[in-house]
Amino acid sequence: MRSVHRIQLSLALLSTLAFTGCLDDDSGAGDGTNTGRLNFNGISGLTYQTASQAGTTDAAGEFRYYPGETLVFRVGELPLVSGVPARQYVTLLEFFETTRTALQASMVDDEGLTTHTLTEQQVLENTTLMNMTRFLMLLNWSENIPEGEGIDVRKRVISQLNAALPNLTGAIDFTVSESEFTAITPIPSPANQLLAAICFYPENDELCEQPPTQAEIDNAPPRPENADERDPNVEYKEDLKAKKERIEGSVRSMEDNSAEDAQTYLTRELKAISTTVANQYYLDDDIASYPASDTAIKQVAVRRIGGGRALAELEAISTRTQDVQIHSADWQSAEVEYFVAGASGGESELLLSFRPENTYRWVRKQLRVIIR
Repeated sequence: MRSVHRIQLSLALLSTLAFTGCLDDDSGAGDGTNTGRLNFNGISGLTYQTASQAGTTDAAGEFRYYPGETLVFRVGELPLVSGVPARQYVTLLEFFETTRTALQASMVDDEGLTTHTLTEQQVLENTTLMNMTRFLMLLNWSENIPEGEGIDVRKRVISQLNAALPNLTGAIDFTVSESEFTAITPIPSPANQLLAAICFYPENDELCEQPPTQAEIDNAPPRPENADERDPNVEYKEDLKAKKERIEGSVRSMEDNSAEDAQTYLTRELKAISTTVANQYYLDDDIASYPASDTAIKQVAVRRIGGGRALAELEAISTRTQDVQIHSADWQSAEVEYFVAGASGGESELLLSFRPENTYRWVRKQLRVIIR
């Protein structure tokens, strides 16, 4: 008789599932709509619209939709994208038809198993994607986006953005080259003009004031060397020069965020989504033990927490075919059949790679088979 150690849901996994549960089943609000999320940690403050829904992404980056609808996204009055298929998770990689199509072409890794992660990394080389990602990251209220936090586009930023749009020298075009989109000289690009018009500080902060002009600095009196002779009500030449440097130093530009920064941000968001999807599935066995004489066909099944399988594809390999061999893999039954082929003391890892329905992402699980 075989000895099998059943998977036990750890407290950490249960916690993860509780955190993401509202999205795991596309749960709705009782009106038939589903809840989707923009990226894993969210992008808040974007205006979205479907054929039936309209609103603003909340602090978690969530939006409402009916299955089969597409999304339009704007930041304030600035159009971003349209025609984006609405689903449980929408990443910036799915904003554009070319990148959406590319994501469907999975690649094979060094172990010979299909994976989506190599494709995602390849898609990240897209210039339009990088331009938009960098721009949205720079609209975040704080200059940096710590791991585990989303992009926070606040109403104050949006109001300034809307006010600045009519004054740009041209439209913001995310499809242009990186050098054109990020240009500072001789004329700042429209993206940089827009960023320069936004103050990412409270309205009454000194950094939101206009910087002193060079004429004001030149006409100001020099600061007396003797501190006792300084008038606290007078802004001296040195004070105005320092103030000008502080204000101008607080202005953001596309140079403050590189393509590598954007790729790092997107990679961790993609990894978090993949982990969440993977946590919805498990194998009914994680360790199996058989005597060498038991060469009958065995099965291991993919299970989904909460029931149902809904796999679109399934494949499996044995890392030591001299000990354990794969007999078959069937995505419809979500089962892999295998048998012992080696002597006592041998063992192998069975690697199962499968793609759930309605996603391009592949999940990988493993079963350790020990021969007694």
